[in-house]
Amino acid sequence: MHKKWLIVLSITCLVGVAFFISNTNIANTAEKDPLIIAHRGASGHEPEHTIEAYKLAQKMKSDYIEIDLHMSKDGQLVAIHDYALHRTTNGTGYVKNKTVKQLQTLDAGSWFSSKGKGAYIPTLDEIFATFGNDIRYYIETKSPHEYPGMEKKLMALLDKYTINKQQLIIQSFSDESLRTFHHLEPSIMLIQLVSYRQGLLTSHQLKNIHRYADGIGSSSKTLTKSYIKMVQSYGLDIHAYTVNDTKEMKKLIQWGVNGIFTNYPDRLYKVVHPYEKPLFTFNFPV
Repeated sequence: MHKKWLIVLSITCLVGVAFFISNTNIANTAEKDPLIIAHRGASGHEPEHTIEAYKLAQKMKSDYIEIDLHMSKDGQLVAIHDYALHRTTNGTGYVKNKTVKQLQTLDAGSWFSSKGKGAYIPTLDEIFATFGNDIRYYIETKSPHEYPGMEKKLMALLDKYTINKQQLIIQSFSDESLRTFHHLEPSIMLIQLVSYRQGLLTSHQLKNIHRYADGIGSSSKTLTKSYIKMVQSYGLDIHAYTVNDTKEMKKLIQWGVNGIFTNYPDRLYKVVHPYEKPLFTFNFPV
């Protein structure tokens, strides 16, 4: 009888150890939470690419704040998404044809809401001076072919404000711009943007991107679970844009994306961290 109990006890211990090891392996291979990327700041709540939108995104615990860059007529990097001014300001014409002084006289907030009146187009210099290393930047070079030397100007500002390049991400639709950054500072994380029209990339394209970039940014509408896994199998991260619906957020997280762009970082934060008490409460449709 004593021997039988010893055998039973031994088997029980072995099963317990096996279960522990199995669970440990699962924990070690579990996917990390996706990056919460505030698309143009907290642009669902404040006018996009304004200091107010960036400050709110910071308060909402965004992992990264996206900043689109163009260049003014007098060669300063400014935060605005569009090449033209009419959608997000009361101005007309193109960013490249205006000096910073001219750009900053424009109202960049009233189009969004009456409370946005007085918001303006910030320079990257001002953004770095305001936030320093208190936030992490996800910077896009827009139309770099229109702005020769844009990459070197950005690098100079990063050095001026001693921005932590190990926590910086730069993205672009221009592979030439990304290759320039890869040459200037190989340690910076680079993301090759992929347009909706391009759809899913081939193995050959992914191999080529891996030579100079660390990941791709794709429209969430084009993604499938198998494609996400394929991209990651080539050593590339995949960041999905732009997701504001909580059901879609949950699906993409289950599929294993590495990052999600959203106009509502508070909404995504709640999905990623469902058991934490929210810092803010907004009334918005889900």
